[in-house]
Amino acid sequence: MKKLILLLGILLPLTSYFSHLSACTNLIVGKAASTDGSVIVSYNADSYGMYGNMYRHVGGQHQPGEMRKIYEWDTNKYLGEIPQAPVTYNVVGQMNEHQVSICETTFGGREELADSTGLIDYGSLIYIGLERSTSAREAIKIMTDLVAKYGYYSEGETFTIADKNEVWVMEMVGKGPGRTGAVWVAIRIPDDCICAHANQSRITRFDMKDKENVMFAKDVVKFAREKGYFTGKKDSDFSFRDAFNPLEFGGIRYCDARAWSFFNKHVDGMDKYLPYLNGEDMKLEMPLYMRPKHKLSVQTIKNDMRDHYEGTALDMQQDLGSGPYNMPYRPSPLSFEVDGKKYFTERPTSTQQTGFSFVGQMRNFLPDAVGGVVWWTNDDANMTAYVPVYCSVTDIPKCFQRIEGVQDEITFNWESAYWLCNTVSNIVYPYYEKMYPDLRRCIKDTESGFSMMQGYAETIAKSLYEKDPAAAIKELTEHSQVSADTMMKNWNNLFKYLVVKHNDMVLKEENSKHELVRSKYGLGGKVTRPGYPERYWREVVKETGDKYLIK
Repeated sequence: MKKLILLLGILLPLTSYFSHLSACTNLIVGKAASTDGSVIVSYNADSYGMYGNMYRHVGGQHQPGEMRKIYEWDTNKYLGEIPQAPVTYNVVGQMNEHQVSICETTFGGREELADSTGLIDYGSLIYIGLERSTSAREAIKIMTDLVAKYGYYSEGETFTIADKNEVWVMEMVGKGPGRTGAVWVAIRIPDDCICAHANQSRITRFDMKDKENVMFAKDVVKFAREKGYFTGKKDSDFSFRDAFNPLEFGGIRYCDARAWSFFNKHVDGMDKYLPYLNGEDMKLEMPLYMRPKHKLSVQTIKNDMRDHYEGTALDMQQDLGSGPYNMPYRPSPLSFEVDGKKYFTERPTSTQQTGFSFVGQMRNFLPDAVGGVVWWTNDDANMTAYVPVYCSVTDIPKCFQRIEGVQDEITFNWESAYWLCNTVSNIVYPYYEKMYPDLRRCIKDTESGFSMMQGYAETIAKSLYEKDPAAAIKELTEHSQVSADTMMKNWNNLFKYLVVKHNDMVLKEENSKHELVRSKYGLGGKVTRPGYPERYWREVVKETGDKYLIK
């Protein structure tokens, strides 16, 4: 199997799909599949050069004639404006005050269906949906009505749309230049199931008669037939994925593999899909959702967002590409050429290109102000700690904001979570095996502290909410700010600790509490020089022979 994996770059053609891949990951847990009855969703927003700031919209009443400007999320290009809704709701990150949460992954699909004349891009669609909806079902109607009226500017998209009771997956593609609107399908994920999507369309055939759990554009099949994407005799044989995002090896290995890895942790028998991942049997279909063998917690999802296929046939630390310190990352692009032959590298859930990562926790057994938690982090989730920010806060921590010229894509600031976390991450990446245990310990300690304080803070807030909702929200706003400040303090200390302990590629002595120690004469403690791991030295000897042999 391992030999086959190494040969895949030669045996299977690389398509243009690899070069324009847009990459994010969503994980989904229904309320009956979670340990505490929470609906849980997650999102890695992966885009090189993206400054991962937390979105904020202050809701309220709006006057007739007031307009809502539309800027493309990816580029900040002004697209136009639409009438503002009479009422909008507060939005913090990917969640609004009613615990509605929306995130996405882009699958692109058929290029001819992109409509540059459309007014609503996928990012604007997410945030307008959050600004105007009180439930997942309402968000779906708002989003689909918007593109029907104003046009859809983006390419194919898979949306996760959730609230405190249920989760839906909706896939949408435009109709191409000159045709306003989009075709789409939305499927409700059963409460006792888990789901994942990652830049490959996941909805195939669907029950058109199930009005409770399935919604779709009335012309979705008709449009596919008109374009020649579907020629089946029966509408019931129609597959959204096969029509609008036909499978290629890149879509499987770079995208569906991430969904597979999530299922593989929580569902038995996932090895049967390895021939699918390897391109040997591309007709082997992986279900949209599955029932897990155990219930999942919020912490489980945080950890799953840190995945690099560890312990599987796709493990990224098992070949020379991981460098001397077993780094589970690869520099982009994801394909390379040697002697005229093309090869690829794996694309895991956790990646250095993450701008922000989010885990949404929604609970129907608490007031909305208390029940909705935006667990937020900037940069690669594997290298950072998730911070709790409640969906009801009246302000978001400054460290998560984008302030042009102060902390943004090209302006470094030590008070920016994005830049501080990236600084630490980029120190650790090349020395992963040597330095990551220190970083991982800081993540674990920080997140454990947040988890311990969660119940205490929510007990106080719930008690206050019954008498004075504003006081409860004030309490949660302060708690969120203190949590962000704690993370920033911990990462500042971690940065200093890593620089001192690992300075000049050596290791300084520390005690059992991981505190750096001094010698009995007051100087620094003993310094050790670990050099490269033995496996890497063996590779050096293979390449150089007796060149460096001591005679």
